[in-house]
Amino acid sequence: MNINEAVETLWHTIQSGQYPPPGLEKALNFEDAYQIQLAILERHLSAGEQLAGWKVGLSSDATRQMFGLDAPISAYLLASRRFQSGGSFNWADFRKPIIESELCIVIGQELKGPGVTREQALAAVAGAAPALELVDMRLNIGADLPLGVADGVVQWGFVTGPEVRPYPADVDLGAMTAETRRNGEVVASVQGRDAIDDQLQTVAWLANHLAQFDLALEAGQCIMTGSMTKPTPIEKGDTWETTFSSFGSVSATFV
Repeated sequence: MNINEAVETLWHTIQSGQYPPPGLEKALNFEDAYQIQLAILERHLSAGEQLAGWKVGLSSDATRQMFGLDAPISAYLLASRRFQSGGSFNWADFRKPIIESELCIVIGQELKGPGVTREQALAAVAGAAPALELVDMRLNIGADLPLGVADGVVQWGFVTGPEVRPYPADVDLGAMTAETRRNGEVVASVQGRDAIDDQLQTVAWLANHLAQFDLALEAGQCIMTGSMTKPTPIEKGDTWETTFSSFGSVSATFV
């Protein structure tokens, strides 16, 4: 199956919701996967969607080692899938819902690679917000990571709390903590340096990664920089809240 056929197959699967896409399992490499992912993004944009930004996955060295990779992975975020903190979601809309706690960094000016440094990334950042990523495990991404990349790294949506502007340039991201509560009970409490790579370095990596496709990080785009907490299944009736030191809280309820 060539790239165009793969795009048609995956687009049909996305529209129908009938996973997995026939003929694509164990059939892609990462080069194919990103070509397909970006072609699917173009389909969404042509259908009237707007690009909200990008997400980065496998943004800790320990996680990458589990997959035998030396770099993170990325996917697009759609504006229609951005939600405000405190909202409710229909649990039945997901196949296998997973929640992750992340820092969402907001770009203030264009950042285009190659050669972007952490310092340049910091200079381009306008603000940041506490965030939850909502993942739908419609694919076994662990068993077929290239197909997962082609399908947007199983992204479903993201929830953001109030944005902190201007970005506090002196904040120590390694010392930043994230405490997650499920129905009022603390289920995770982590420190940045123990859970994830430096988020600004992640933004620099993303700008350099996208440059190979002649893409840049644009002003106003949101960058979900990777989960600080372990991806956790969501149960019907759950209310989740994560509080980030220096950046505040974000919550979501599933009914």
